[in-house]
Amino acid sequence: MALNNPAFSRNEAFTSGQGAVAVAQDMSAQQLQDMYNQPATLPDRDVMTIEDSIAKSAAAFGVLLVGAAIGWLTAQSLPFLWIGAGLIGFVLALVNIFKKEPSPALILAYAGVQGVFVGGISAWYEMAFGGGIVAQAVIATLVVVGVTLALFASGKIRASKKATKIFLVAMVGYLVFSLVNMGLILFGATDDPWGLRGADIPGTSIPFGLVIGILVVIMAAYSLVLDFDFIQQGVRNRAPRKYGWTGAFGIMVTVIWLYLEILRILAIARD
Repeated sequence: MALNNPAFSRNEAFTSGQGAVAVAQDMSAQQLQDMYNQPATLPDRDVMTIEDSIAKSAAAFGVLLVGAAIGWLTAQSLPFLWIGAGLIGFVLALVNIFKKEPSPALILAYAGVQGVFVGGISAWYEMAFGGGIVAQAVIATLVVVGVTLALFASGKIRASKKATKIFLVAMVGYLVFSLVNMGLILFGATDDPWGLRGADIPGTSIPFGLVIGILVVIMAAYSLVLDFDFIQQGVRNRAPRKYGWTGAFGIMVTVIWLYLEILRILAIARD
C-alpha cells in the first residue's frame, strides 16, 4: 500500500483531469488524431458504473471463497500448497498493479490463488490458537467493511489530502516496523514468535501488537475509503466499463489485508 492504492493511482481512469493533460503531452500527433476521431463519449452500456463494479467485486470474491475452501481443506495434507499460493498471489498482485489496463483473467487468477493462501493460513491459525478465531476474524472484517461503506455512502467520511498524508506517513512507519520486526525474528534477536508485537507495553500487561494491530485496522479502513473514492471518481469520469475490474481488485487487496491483520490481533490476544 502506498499514498493511494496503486491499483487505482497508476491509472488515469481514476484520477482528475490534470493527469489527462500530462498523458496528452506524451502522445504522438497520430495518437492525438486517433483520439480526436473517436466518439466524444462512450455509450452508457460501455462506461463504468457502481452497480457493475459491485457485480465484478462479487465475482472476484466468489472466486476467492472457492480458493479459500481449497486452501482450508488441504492445509494439513498439503501445507506447501497455500504457502506457494501466497508467493504466487504476491507476484500476480504486482502484475495487476503495474498493468496499464485491467485483465479480468489475471484479476480472477489472483483472487483464486490468494484465496488458497487465505484459506490455508486461516486453517493454521485455527489449529494453533483454538477454534472460533477464524469466525471471529471474518465477522470483524465484515463489520469494518460494512461500517466503512455505510459511512462513505452517507457522506460522513471522505478522503482528504491531510488525512491521506497522515495515512502515507503511518504506512511508511508500519512498513519499517514490520521489516525490522521480521529481521529480529529471523536472526534470533528475540525468542518471542511475534517479535516486538508480543512484548508487553512497559508498565502494563498489554501486548504491543494489540495497539499496533488496532492502528493498522484503522489504516485499512481508511484505505477502503480511498478505494471507494477512486471508484466513484472513475464513474464520474465515465471510465470504460472494464475498469470495474480494477475497482474490484483494489477492494479485494484491501479487504484481504484487513482480514489478515484482524486475524493476527486475535491470535496475539489469545496467545
